[in-house]
Amino acid sequence: MDHLPTTEAAVTALRAIADTYGLAIEVTHDIGADRTSRRTAAGVGVTTDPDGSLPHEAHVELGGRPGVRVRLYPDDDALITVDGVECPDVDRDDVPAFLRALYEGHAWVKARRFPPSHTLMVPLPGDRVHKEFIGMHLSPWLADRVR
Repeated sequence: MDHLPTTEAAVTALRAIADTYGLAIEVTHDIGADRTSRRTAAGVGVTTDPDGSLPHEAHVELGGRPGVRVRLYPDDDALITVDGVECPDVDRDDVPAFLRALYEGHAWVKARRFPPSHTLMVPLPGDRVHKEFIGMHLSPWLADRVR
């Protein structure tokens, strides 16, 4: 697993994944404390953090199936949305592995009969699995991965 020290490094890794799997990619950048979503306490016209740095947030949308959106935060984490299922607090270094698991068919949906529920299971390096509860609606891509 590669360390991705900046948002731009993560965007570069996502571009490489899009190229590898032949996916369209659209990237939007928000730079400055007045533009990033987690800097709501920044005053009007304030663009830097108190330490003088410019926070950088990126929104990435990948084409193809499943529908994937990635929001890279300046705080070294990301929100990944897979066919409407939000997976918050994914470590920025785990984002490429998370996407590879999706596109290589390693991710699955765990179904439970009682009480009825579904959980998206995405394997990560180091024998870890990201688990995310899914509401009652399953997209066709998610329904194809039910175990």
